[in-house]
Amino acid sequence: MTNEPAVRELRLVVTAADYDAALHFYRDVLGLTERGAFASPDGRVTILDAGRATLELTDPNHAVFIDEVEVGRRVAGHIRVAFQVDDSAATTSKLAAAGAQVIAEPTRTPWNSLNSRLEAPGALQLTLFTELDD
Repeated sequence: MTNEPAVRELRLVVTAADYDAALHFYRDVLGLTERGAFASPDGRVTILDAGRATLELTDPNHAVFIDEVEVGRRVAGHIRVAFQVDDSAATTSKLAAAGAQVIAEPTRTPWNSLNSRLEAPGALQLTLFTELDD
């Protein structure tokens, strides 16, 4: 038996109607590093490094709880992307200036982080979170 994980990478694939705007937002504004870019005769794809990936599974009741804490009401679909950032308040402002819609300003959570919620290019709902010191 090996201790090596069977999965080497989690890759979230987003189809964005406005590819250039989405690429600018995630690469140039949010700061995800470009790992590769490829083209076919009819389209393009860019792979961006988002740091360490985890898969967070929640049941519907806890998803309601998370939305209540972060936003005050149920707003997320069945997929929401969360990015840990150094300063969620500053990053929220930066992404809003680049066209993201702020759903909820940063708020302190019961799990001791400062979380905000945005609607971003590619029709993705984002949580930005900063872990707070005890």
